[in-house]
Amino acid sequence: MPQKPNKLIRLWQELKRRKVFRVVTIYAATAYIIIELVNNLVEPLFLPDWTATLILILLLAGLPVVVILSWVFDVTGEGIVKTKSKPDEYEDKDTPPRIKKRLRVNDIVIGILLIVVIILLWPKIFSRDKIDNEPGANEYLTVAVLPFQNMTNDTSWNKWQTGIQANLITSLSNTPDLKIRPKDNINSLLRSGRFSDYFSITPAEANRISQKLRAEMFIYGTIKQSGKIIRINAQLYDTKKKNNFQSFHVDGTAESILQFIDSLSFLVKNYLIIYELRKEVPSAFQKLTNTDSYKAYAYFAHGYNALKKFDYATATGWFSQVMEHDSSLVFAQLLLSLSLINQDMYIEGKKWCRRACEKRENIPLELEIWQEYIHALNFKTPKEEITYLNRLVEIDKQPAQLFYYKGNAYGRMHQFDRVIPELEKAIGIYEDQYSKPFWDPVYAELGLAYHKTGQLRKEKDLYKKALKEFPGNLQLKGRQAIMALSEGDTIEANKYLSDYVSLCKENLLGESVIATNIADIHSCAGKYDKAEKYYRNALSLDPENPGIMNKLACLLIDNEMGIDEGIGLINKALELYPDHYEYLHTKGWALYKKGKYEEALRILEKSWDLKPVYNHSLFLHLEEAKNAVSNQGSQVLP
Repeated sequence: MPQKPNKLIRLWQELKRRKVFRVVTIYAATAYIIIELVNNLVEPLFLPDWTATLILILLLAGLPVVVILSWVFDVTGEGIVKTKSKPDEYEDKDTPPRIKKRLRVNDIVIGILLIVVIILLWPKIFSRDKIDNEPGANEYLTVAVLPFQNMTNDTSWNKWQTGIQANLITSLSNTPDLKIRPKDNINSLLRSGRFSDYFSITPAEANRISQKLRAEMFIYGTIKQSGKIIRINAQLYDTKKKNNFQSFHVDGTAESILQFIDSLSFLVKNYLIIYELRKEVPSAFQKLTNTDSYKAYAYFAHGYNALKKFDYATATGWFSQVMEHDSSLVFAQLLLSLSLINQDMYIEGKKWCRRACEKRENIPLELEIWQEYIHALNFKTPKEEITYLNRLVEIDKQPAQLFYYKGNAYGRMHQFDRVIPELEKAIGIYEDQYSKPFWDPVYAELGLAYHKTGQLRKEKDLYKKALKEFPGNLQLKGRQAIMALSEGDTIEANKYLSDYVSLCKENLLGESVIATNIADIHSCAGKYDKAEKYYRNALSLDPENPGIMNKLACLLIDNEMGIDEGIGLINKALELYPDHYEYLHTKGWALYKKGKYEEALRILEKSWDLKPVYNHSLFLHLEEAKNAVSNQGSQVLP
């Protein structure tokens, strides 16, 4: 006697015998086909939005009914009959012989239904990427312009329902970054429904048309009349969110219809271009850049993208063009000043800063803080810069540049332990946002901070990582050479120096410039004898260069390797540029080293007055000179 199966196995076998699984498969496939059919008919037949949901609920409710009926009844050649219970074949009975199955009608039905389901599913599964990459999905802002509704009670305006639509489509179609759905496609969809009269189109039905056209936005408008005045209203809708987020209107008379249609086209076109350009600017900055000129906004977006890469020269060019199209855009003036200052173009930078700071009334708080920060950058100290940067960070912690500016400000005050966390945050935020490395000089500045705080392991790892991304960067290669020289690793240092010289030549730098840069590297590494040798070589190649004279003089004076010779060199530089604040600083410090405190103080104060922006080394030397003079005066008192 065969072993009696457990209850679950018996239930499974009974479900198979009563053909429940077969019936459920047929029902599920049929239900899916019905759902797809309804989804494709709702829009062209303009059925209510809840139609598909109702059908789905009904189909789900029918599933348990079908399961019960398939258990109780069976379809046979004699019709629908109640399924008989199966006798217990495990009680002293032999198992009946297995009968070979034959292909039945319901097998054919199941096969056909499954083929139909596969056909319906195939484009959904395998065409997704193609749809997402269609023109307009990512590259363009897609817009559908619907016919305007004549609400004047004057049928003579009916022709302008499609007339205004056509004018808007023509105007917007000439705009890059916008893809406008063709008029014929829109109106044929309307005609295929029940809209022979455009007056009856509701926003919800317009939204369905927009979805059918795969447009991200649609324009839905009306024509109204009051006396002789005609008003054309246009509403801009977000198709996905189904909300009206911008409205426009123009007024005129019947005689000037073309002119004020053109005015409406300009307003809509201007708004849509700026709307698309805003995607290139962080949300924190969007509210600071209100302009009615799409050209000004386009140039601002380009300028911001250049500034984001710390390409100050390119940013200056773009922000200057912003001023030609909208000279009242305060935030662009501030960023123009920032770009100029970072190129040592102090006079122009200060001019734009003053101009930007003239407007103080009715501006957002964040813009006011930016005014204070740029003003501090031009006229005050890094400590005050950091105060305003902290306030900007409190408002928005996303712009990586804010943390870089903070780190840079700490660096200019020689507070290298505070530089590190700010630059690490800046790099982390930028790499998270854009999945690519930050601007290359940021890594060099962080490497300098690691070096100054004795974190040589971190410094080495940082350069290794950064040079993978920026293999030809001179500043990073130079910092690598400084690190190796500081550690006394002559072999590595010579390798880095050789690479550095090769890169200099690739960049077409002159021999005197290369010699000066090599001298700077040795000086930063504390190899003063080597630095002196290279400075003298550079000066021999360019004997009238006051910059090289100043660098050699600083080396000789700071390290007391020849103060008198240093004074001679700097005097020669001052003959060429008598009011150069850096050369005055060098001479004043030399006199301090010689013990001539009063004369040193006078020259250092002159240098301080002439400085274009804050200089921390000059500040420290000036304070030392003041203290020396004060102490000298107290010593002669009785």
